[in-house]
Amino acid sequence: MSQDVPTRIGFDEALALIHAFAPRLSNERVPLSRARGGVLAGDLVAELALPGFDNSAMDGFAVRADEANAATETGLALAGEQFAGASLGLQLGAGQCSRITTGAPMPAGADAVLIKEEARLHDGRVFPGAPLRRGANVRCAGEDVAIGDTVLRAGQVLTPARLSLAAALGQAEIEIVRRPTVAVFTTGDELRPPGQPLAPGEIHDSNRVLLQTLLMAEGLEPVAWPVLPDDPVRMAAALRDAAFSFDLVITCGGVSAGEKDHLPQLLREQGQVHFWKVRMKPGMPVLFGRLDQALVLGLPGNPVSVLATFLTLGRTLLDALQGRGESRPSWTAALTTAISKPHARLEFMRGNLTCDAGGQLQVTPNPAVASHRLRAAADANALIQLPEGAGEYAVGDRVTVLPYAAYGG
Repeated sequence: MSQDVPTRIGFDEALALIHAFAPRLSNERVPLSRARGGVLAGDLVAELALPGFDNSAMDGFAVRADEANAATETGLALAGEQFAGASLGLQLGAGQCSRITTGAPMPAGADAVLIKEEARLHDGRVFPGAPLRRGANVRCAGEDVAIGDTVLRAGQVLTPARLSLAAALGQAEIEIVRRPTVAVFTTGDELRPPGQPLAPGEIHDSNRVLLQTLLMAEGLEPVAWPVLPDDPVRMAAALRDAAFSFDLVITCGGVSAGEKDHLPQLLREQGQVHFWKVRMKPGMPVLFGRLDQALVLGLPGNPVSVLATFLTLGRTLLDALQGRGESRPSWTAALTTAISKPHARLEFMRGNLTCDAGGQLQVTPNPAVASHRLRAAADANALIQLPEGAGEYAVGDRVTVLPYAAYGG
């Protein structure tokens, strides 16, 4: 490989190169029902107030607080009722109250709501059973959102709660950064689909399912292509077809230095390599570059390496393409068992993140550290990030932990 291609770089340098070579995609408007997990393209400024009118927070009776406090013996005259829905334009006269339900607009003249459980109704009169203050059990217009408020900001991930807020403000559609189209390839003559019998030397293709479901968890709709054979000509033809139609091509396998690892040379000759090999464990041979109009992320073939490189570098690439401005969640947790790290590379170890009875995060490393130990990855729910350099980590030491869970936003 030519000397101008960064190789065996540090993890932070790899992140920087991904940001440098991953352009933010264009915007598109989508219905709210299709926007979950998307990244907001621009600030959302409220054109409506929330609530839009003074309304009741409880079922009960709309009253004037001062009158209600003075009427525990004489009661208030019940004059009308206002349910949630269109305003009936009620107006309270002196000594009057009206029946009201949660969410219903407050009648003119009322300044509090006497809840149903604290009132007694007798012969058309309502007798308060507890003192009231002005504003009690009333939701005031604009107390949640005022017109002109910036309620969501560009770069935020659209969670269900944020989409609900947009809907409350009358938005039927929302502008997001276009989600990248992704082609997924697995490589190797030894791969067979799950469900098919295996000949000696063959294995089931677990990486295809792993990559597809990781991408689906990000809200994407990946397209899985046929398995790439260990043939550079046929591999090149398939990759060029995908690179012509997709924003991103993700492969797994074929990126190391073996005789059948053709992808680095192919990308060097027909595209561009931005980096190859990162000082990380697992996943050191990871490859990043471009072929035609598509970015290419070449992940190693061992399934644990696929998981670790996707959760760290792959998610960074997806975030850069979509202009995500929110950081992925990472926490510090106390180790429940000691770790001896004899090598110098940054390591992402599998672990189980839990919360103890005192509310403190703790993480238990999985002792199976080899990159083919898929069961260890399945038993875990997070990656433990150990910095570059050999080191000894004792029980109780705090380490950085990256959860498997998708957006965290």
